Amino acid sequence: MKLTQLVLIALAMFLFAGCAGNTIPDPDADGGTMADGGFDSADTDGMDSDGMGFGEEFDGTNDMDELTMIIYFDFDQSTLRAEYSDLLQRHAANLSNDGRAQIRLEGHADERGSREYNIGLGERRSQAVRSLLLIQGGSPGQISTVSFGEERPAAFGSDESSYGQNRRVEIKYDNQ
Repeated sequence: MKLTQLVLIALAMFLFAGCAGNTIPDPDADGGTMADGGFDSADTDGMDSDGMGFGEEFDGTNDMDELTMIIYFDFDQSTLRAEYSDLLQRHAANLSNDGRAQIRLEGHADERGSREYNIGLGERRSQAVRSLLLIQGGSPGQISTVSFGEERPAAFGSDESSYGQNRRVEIKYDNQ
């Protein structure tokens, strides 16, 4: 048994010794550096005078920028306010027009109530939004829900303004 261990140790030493002679050459061995101008042959083809490529012009607008991504709720409620019906109709239209679109509805609650109650309230809120999106043309495979309850507040504070910001469902597009 000791002879086997000795042979394995000797073999390992030979392997390590054999690797020590193989070094990777230094690509900067000639002394040229970026700081002293040693690499001044950089290719900038494909760039115009303002540093942008010659590709398609981008106007910086996104259809999703126009859509509100947060829906607020009243205290201890999971019913949708009438003011959000047009907004949710536009989100549903986006889903029905693009079968690849996927959204995640994140339900939230303020800090009042137990942790378990607030998780349930956040879930009821996200399910209310999901139901309306499904009715208006979204597909069940496109919409997922999650509840964070009181765990991810948008505003820290114990006043009605902070509570109002925390009672929400956030709409997150996964692939855009």
